[in-house]
Amino acid sequence: MKKNIVLFGLLLLVLSSCERDDAAFEGPALDDIYGPFVVLQDFDITDRSVDFEAGETTTFTALFSKQVDWEVQIKGLESGAIKSITGFSAELSTSNARWTGTTTEIPLFKEEMCAVELRVPSDTLVVYDTLNVTGVRNITGFVVADFENGFQPGWTGFVQSGADMSFNITDDIPAAQGSKYYDMGGAVDWDWLIGLIDFPATAYGAPHFPLSTDPANIYFNVMLYLPQGITNEVVLFQFREDDNGDNIYSENNEDIFSLEVKNLEAGWHQISLRYGDLATLVNGAPASPIGNGLYEPHKLFKISVLFLANPNSGYSQTLMDYLIFTTGGPLVP
Repeated sequence: MKKNIVLFGLLLLVLSSCERDDAAFEGPALDDIYGPFVVLQDFDITDRSVDFEAGETTTFTALFSKQVDWEVQIKGLESGAIKSITGFSAELSTSNARWTGTTTEIPLFKEEMCAVELRVPSDTLVVYDTLNVTGVRNITGFVVADFENGFQPGWTGFVQSGADMSFNITDDIPAAQGSKYYDMGGAVDWDWLIGLIDFPATAYGAPHFPLSTDPANIYFNVMLYLPQGITNEVVLFQFREDDNGDNIYSENNEDIFSLEVKNLEAGWHQISLRYGDLATLVNGAPASPIGNGLYEPHKLFKISVLFLANPNSGYSQTLMDYLIFTTGGPLVP
């Protein structure tokens, strides 16, 4: 009798241990993995005429029967700008599909009509729609040049007497920001320098640029475009500081920091660098500072942009747009 009681107890213990504990179940429901994909709520846009300049945003919404990978892509029909929003979920909502006017691939968006696509690759679902950007997002920073109003008083330039020179402000292709950009190009077979443009602080109403004293918190940003077939471009940015504060720059004993950009791929690129990471360069090679060696953005006296190429390499060209200093991080396009 005792043996039967023990066996009965063991049987109860085994059965109880085999009972499913629903509360402890982890992982996605089987329907979320193997169930059919159904659109429960059609794709929609909360604001089809959005003014980002006024602080408005727009949200893309949809509801599916299960979690899937999805992508919403917005493309500016005039600028060519692209914003991509992706996720893995059963619902698109403000928490995961809100657009604030930012850009994934420059150029930046303009006031323009945009094509919108929702794609669910696993189901080959594609939905097309449109929206209108009536105001572009405000970007906080000190704009050195966006070229929208032409060559400004106080800016100076120099262009060699080479072949096919094209140092001018134009709008032949969609600009990185706005409508216009600076086209630098030409062929010079006796010198590396093709041409340059200077932006002195005095052009903005003061002997120094209005930047903070913290070089770790200031970022220099610029958009550069390399045309197809160009492989010999060198763009050199120089930052001259008035170390002693006498409102004059001395080539012999005051700092000049640099940023050299080359070997780009074709198309528009955003170049961003923290001020405190600029280098001292001599003929493209790192060198010792010629001034006090301190990064002092509040003493920045002049910015020079030199367009260079090996004189034996033939024609070269690069487009430049939207030089801007930002604080706290690089430009968010």
